[in-house]
Amino acid sequence: MNNLSFGGMTDPGVVRSVNQDSYYIDPERRFFIVADGMGGHAGGQEASQIATETIQAHLEEHWNSPRAAGELLQEAITAANEKIIEDQLKNPERQEMGTTLVIAIFRDDGSWYTHIGDSRLYRFREQKLEQVTEDHTLIARAIKMGDMSEEDAKNSPYRHILLKCLGRPGLLPVTVSPLDVQSGDSLILCSDGLTEEVSDEEISDYLQTGADCQEIVENLVAAAKKAGGSDNITVVMVSC
Repeated sequence: MNNLSFGGMTDPGVVRSVNQDSYYIDPERRFFIVADGMGGHAGGQEASQIATETIQAHLEEHWNSPRAAGELLQEAITAANEKIIEDQLKNPERQEMGTTLVIAIFRDDGSWYTHIGDSRLYRFREQKLEQVTEDHTLIARAIKMGDMSEEDAKNSPYRHILLKCLGRPGLLPVTVSPLDVQSGDSLILCSDGLTEEVSDEEISDYLQTGADCQEIVENLVAAAKKAGGSDNITVVMVSC
């Protein structure tokens, strides 16, 4: 799908002075990455940048290899995890740093996605918004198991506890899945700085305006800031 249009933006938000999010849009429209670092001033920004840059470099170098997309993404994420751990060992003050991640790629062997943590991928099709990814969080697991309602989860003090992130030894293979996408669909890749402030219904409303990708991205970031902007906000939109 080489006729994709896109937009992207990252913003520190209203409360935080440092932006620990990173994103990358391949100029050739082959892949899109959003990473949300954690570790405060001690490394979150570095973790997300290392992940984004390492994955970008790996995908670019091996894009035309005969390896399947799933294998290629696994290699890229493993390389990023190792790079972050290397940086932790060299800089002990950053030993707690890590990052979430969401990636969508468009290759000859199909469209694929993967994610780690609570950065999300949404698909907007026929005026309906669907969350494609499932958050790797304690709360998401509790909801899935029926131990907590979605309403209670909104106010839980544990809603930011991650079950998976990059920057930890023994990272298990990530799940790389086919991305069901067709002409007319739109995708949103975002950090939780958007979804903590703007509901899925509101995101859907902005996508229905018919504006171009960059304008919608900027409007979503502005909405998150207006709603409180308590975290860094990163949004990438892809229109198919």
